[in-house]
Amino acid sequence: MENSETQVWLDFAFECKYITEEIYHDYQNRSQEVGRLYNSMMQNPTKFR
Repeated sequence: MENSETQVWLDFAFECKYITEEIYHDYQNRSQEVGRLYNSMMQNPTKFR
């Protein structure tokens, strides 16, 4: 849930021209990777005990 909120704030920052397009894409990619990691952890919780 927090990761989705981060993506919304990135959209907001980009649309308001607080960050460049390059930074926006970089952070979006990083956020997506974090989302994939969270998802993997939720699907395989026994690996992380």
